[in-house]
Amino acid sequence: MLQFLPFVLIFLIFWFLIIRPQQKKAKAHRELMGDLRKGDEVKTDSGIHGTITRLADDFVTLEISHKVPIRIDRGRIVERTSSKREAPPKHIDENGGED
Repeated sequence: MLQFLPFVLIFLIFWFLIIRPQQKKAKAHRELMGDLRKGDEVKTDSGIHGTITRLADDFVTLEISHKVPIRIDRGRIVERTSSKREAPPKHIDENGGED
């Protein structure tokens, strides 16, 4: 039984130093991909910054300058730098007050 202890320790070290952080990073990237919306400002893995103008299942169209769109793979987006989404309209009751 003691012969397997070093292998178990090595596996635990790999798990906490390599596998687990990589799984967390992959989960955060999947959440980012699912939460992208038109109007978000994003950065790609190549360092290009732009605003999302169109979303599809496998690609995104970014406007990197005024009327300069580029089409990139959706998975190449690494970060949302800001979001310019429209705020949901506020409901105003009959007396002019907000809910």
